[in-house]
Amino acid sequence: MSSAYFSLFDMAICSIPALGIGIWQLVSVNREIARDKAGEQARKARLPDDARHAVGEHGLDDR
Repeated sequence: MSSAYFSLFDMAICSIPALGIGIWQLVSVNREIARDKAGEQARKARLPDDARHAVGEHGLDDR
């Protein structure tokens, strides 16, 4: 095997898994960010803005 082909083969062995893991992490982080935004919006929709508790953990009907 020629040294040029061997070096291309070696670069492929190293770069393909690295690129795959990088793309997988990017997709995973983007999904997690979208899930956090959706959860935050759902939480805000459930709680009124004028809750009685100082932190806003309880709704108006909670005593």
